[in-house]
Amino acid sequence: MKAWRVRFLYFLVLNAAVQYVTSLEEERSDSIFGNFLDPLKDLFSQNDNSNQTLTKFSLRKPSVPDDDLCYIVPGKPESLAACSFNSTSKTFLVIHGWTLSGMFESWVEKLVTALYDREKAANVIVVDWLGSAQNHYVVAAQNTKEVGHEIARFIDWIEETTNMPLENIHLIGYSLGAHVAGFAGSHATNKVGRITGLDPAGPDFEGEHAHRRLSPDDAHFVDVLHTFTRGSLGLSIGIQQPVGHVDIYPNRGSFQPGCNLRGALEKIANLGLFAITDAVKCEHERSVHLFIDSLLNEQDAAKAYRCGSTDMFDRGMCLSCRKSRCIAVGYDISLVRRARSVQMYTKTRASMPFRVYHYQVKIHFSSKVNRSELEPSLTVSLFGTRGESENLELKLKEKLETNTTHSFLLVTEKDIGDLLMLKFKWEETNGWSASNVLNMVSSWWSGDSGSDNMDVHKIRIRAGETQQKLVFCVKDPGAPKLTQEVTFVKCKDAWRTNPKRAPKRITLEKH
Repeated sequence: MKAWRVRFLYFLVLNAAVQYVTSLEEERSDSIFGNFLDPLKDLFSQNDNSNQTLTKFSLRKPSVPDDDLCYIVPGKPESLAACSFNSTSKTFLVIHGWTLSGMFESWVEKLVTALYDREKAANVIVVDWLGSAQNHYVVAAQNTKEVGHEIARFIDWIEETTNMPLENIHLIGYSLGAHVAGFAGSHATNKVGRITGLDPAGPDFEGEHAHRRLSPDDAHFVDVLHTFTRGSLGLSIGIQQPVGHVDIYPNRGSFQPGCNLRGALEKIANLGLFAITDAVKCEHERSVHLFIDSLLNEQDAAKAYRCGSTDMFDRGMCLSCRKSRCIAVGYDISLVRRARSVQMYTKTRASMPFRVYHYQVKIHFSSKVNRSELEPSLTVSLFGTRGESENLELKLKEKLETNTTHSFLLVTEKDIGDLLMLKFKWEETNGWSASNVLNMVSSWWSGDSGSDNMDVHKIRIRAGETQQKLVFCVKDPGAPKLTQEVTFVKCKDAWRTNPKRAPKRITLEKH
């Protein structure tokens, strides 16, 4: 089956299920099958009126962030004065996405409040396209272009009427609203300063040409947060491909801590597709809350790091901040434009503030014999000037290779300050006998060159947030050899990014 047909069928079923729930609540006496099929009939009988849009622009007030008390009407300059529009201040246009209820979601009020908290003199305008967004997804997606055109005409009118520099205009679009922002930016006569895409919608936009979706050409600076790019039924709710000058993928852009996707899938199994919004909402909407977090917690903004791949990032190999390789996530992002999209990654907590602290841990395991059959469980406990974080797992991406330096990414949820000491623990998990384990670790830490066991002499750590680079040595080389947990303290050796190669050994044959 062709990809477009799979997408079409998926959203037919999704929209039918959603509409069925609504109709069931309103008219319980109707037959189940009648209610279920009505949306399908509606989809095929869409007329030209379905594409007519009516976009409204509500200038929200800091004192009443959840209510639309004053609308700016294009073509009516008096509405600007009536709504106390400030042409010398920053202006934010908040653009919602697809809606099932026909009402604004709770995040809109929270984002408005957070924007005013940071920029007290700003104009925060909520763009209302609910009439076009509350529709079957396929139709709502088609409406984004015309809504974008209306917003572009609004921007042109504002610029012409107030002489406001468009550098002061920042469009913030969520899901389908991110593509609406893109269309608005591309059709405005002059470029706006910035567009932020919060998990732009994937279906009907993934793989499309730049002029059919959000792209870097739509504003002087386009930044994007991707939080729900996990594929499902061949689809991804959020767009997977980079579509901005800077694209940030928190937690790989797929799984978001604190979102119980398994539980949501169990609800879908029990309740059918009526529960599908539970599976989507938490991870898709996390992009909005990460941006809100960056507004409210300026001093604790999360950092994202430029990296060539998610695998390299998960090995802790991309924590350098040299040459703008790390930036703040969200509102305070560095407005860096490059010829190609920059992809950046970060880890987060499950709740606000979302910031975590990233560390690269480099360990060289040495042995005179091949130990690649080992599959140990490795944990590290970090101790710093402000606290400690214990039993953090070092995830091996493959079987342990000896005489090789392995790099790991480690994160802590709290700031433990400057590192003073660490404890490294090894546990064998592949079913070896206790005697084998004891034989294996008996001289592990001793550095005994006559042994066939593995040695760990030093551990190197780079702290992403502070950019400190430290080397830790075994605290007590004479400790009992059968221990599985060893303490390391700072040693005087410098961190070597590119260690000098050891001279090759030359073996002379006897004649």
